[in-house]
Amino acid sequence: MAEKLYVFDTTLRDGEQVPGCKLNSIEKIEVARALEELGVDIIEAGFPISSPGDFQSVQDISKALTEPVICGLTRAVQKDIDVAVESLKYAKRKRIHTGIGTSYLHVYHKLMSTEEEVLERAVAAVKYAKKSVEDIEFYAEDAGRTDDEYLARVVEAVIAAGATVINIPDTTGYCLPAMFGAKIRYLKENVKGIDKAIISTHCHNDLGMATANTVTGVINGARQVEVTVNGIGERAGNTSLEEVVMTFKSHKDLNIDTSINTKKIHHVSRLVSSLMNMPVQPNKAIVGRNAFAHSSGIHQDGVLKKRENYEIIDPVVVGAHESSIVLTARSGRAALKHRLEVLGYSMDKEKLEEVYQRFLELADEKRDIGDEDLEFLMGDAEKEKVNIKLDLLQVVSGKDLLPVAVVKLDIGGKKYEASESGNGGIDAALKAAQAILNRDMQIHEVLIQTFTRSSAEIGKVHIQLRWEGKIYYGFGSHDDLITAAVEAFLDAVNKMAPVKATQPHYA
Repeated sequence: MAEKLYVFDTTLRDGEQVPGCKLNSIEKIEVARALEELGVDIIEAGFPISSPGDFQSVQDISKALTEPVICGLTRAVQKDIDVAVESLKYAKRKRIHTGIGTSYLHVYHKLMSTEEEVLERAVAAVKYAKKSVEDIEFYAEDAGRTDDEYLARVVEAVIAAGATVINIPDTTGYCLPAMFGAKIRYLKENVKGIDKAIISTHCHNDLGMATANTVTGVINGARQVEVTVNGIGERAGNTSLEEVVMTFKSHKDLNIDTSINTKKIHHVSRLVSSLMNMPVQPNKAIVGRNAFAHSSGIHQDGVLKKRENYEIIDPVVVGAHESSIVLTARSGRAALKHRLEVLGYSMDKEKLEEVYQRFLELADEKRDIGDEDLEFLMGDAEKEKVNIKLDLLQVVSGKDLLPVAVVKLDIGGKKYEASESGNGGIDAALKAAQAILNRDMQIHEVLIQTFTRSSAEIGKVHIQLRWEGKIYYGFGSHDDLITAAVEAFLDAVNKMAPVKATQPHYA
């Protein structure tokens, strides 16, 4: 039977420390409920003493959730602990997470103290918190750079004082996997009473090793991992929840299992990305939009023959859509033949070779090839190619004004108009464009990037649409981001089957 690995999510505490990622209480509750449905064991809901808003959020989340342990962070200070205890009074299951820096730098240059004084403060904090809450987690801040012998002394003392979980953070992301694994193993072998507590990892990604360090820590005896959705967090971020969970799901030989419902990973990733205004990089493991996309001819051929040739994870397992074969100049004959067969074309080897050569010529001119391009190559006169163009875009928005957009589209020489309101100018403009097309399209992702920091921003927008079971990608670039968003939307729509607008045309 696989050993249980506890998932401690700190998206709402450490993850929210990223500049620009602050959530209000309602948004925090929405994320917390999503984490509960995901199957997270412990949710670090905030740092209660840091602000009235954080205190209120921890209290509200405590009231709203029933399954996960709700955790509040504190320093090794009595006032911090008192405030955290009060914020957790409504939690069905509660935990105090208290601690202090233990590395030479933290002891002597941050705390201006001594190792003995720090050890005494650590023990005192655990004992004080234990009077109010049974479940106490102790963090040895900067444990990654702490001398192993001294770290073992501190850990042994706080376990004797009542700590139930021992957090070993690589606070600065300094450790190499072998170093971090050896540190966990040293504690397992040298701390008296270590079997009375769970060892936890909390790794940062400054050198890009957070997931590797976390996994190595677990292999060496840790049984709790502290993670964030999409790996968000201060500086280079924290350990990514989805990466750790899927690592152990993929390597069943490690005999480690979690309670995470992996089919909800993709949904929670998108929710956090949207609410925290933190786009997921396209090549991000597990949840990036290119995580299951293939454009290399060799890879496409292998995936078409058997998905496992180039995918160790079935995208359905993490709640993503099916693998995508993106036709580019690097695509091979197998991918082209597969897509043409989906469109209803069948041909012999000689005909395929002829079409493939013309396909390569076109692919050299375009970034990617859509279905309408293939129909053009096949000379299908029955399917008229209709290019939808943006004819006019006008958006009115401002403080205390409901954003309203007017969109005019040119479809096959006829022009159509619609106006809609929305949650911001981009939302209103996209709704107006959808109203003209009258299609049941789902917008799965809108990724906005700007190239400058000045007010005259040049930006680009990537959009992902789902229609009739298929995914379509669009791209737009403009010095006006709303225009870029609509252009990206139309770029995706133009890759679909011909459109017949239902709105009355105006010219």
